[in-house]
Amino acid sequence: EGLAQFPEQNLFLRGMVPLVWYKSEIVYYKRGERFAGESKYPLKKMISFAIDGITSTSAAPMRLIFWIGLIWFILAIVGAIYIIARHFVNGSDVAGWASIMLVVVGFGGANLLALGVIGEYIGKIFLEVKQRPRYLIEDFINED
Repeated sequence: EGLAQFPEQNLFLRGMVPLVWYKSEIVYYKRGERFAGESKYPLKKMISFAIDGITSTSAAPMRLIFWIGLIWFILAIVGAIYIIARHFVNGSDVAGWASIMLVVVGFGGANLLALGVIGEYIGKIFLEVKQRPRYLIEDFINED
């Protein structure tokens, strides 16, 4: 019943079941060896399945890009401060190397940061377009 409330076309069932079930518990068990044969899922299909699972249930990969970009950009700023301070204290090691590296790292971090911000917007649009219900109603009580 709960799954019928989700109007998505590409429904990733393993990611939706925890959202639908009202009470759940974790059951630990020891899995024995396979009785016969081998898995029919090749590695390529398993990777595709994992990517579907990650991308259909959350926008976390886009948020990760934002944080990597922010950290990279902050490291570029700290590196710039270090190289400028080192230049005034010890003099320059290799002319032009530091400035080129800082520009490359700084713009790389800024690009990832901008991509992460755009990804956040796209992630919000992604979740809204799925039109998932905000609440799952288990039962209606009619008091007539």
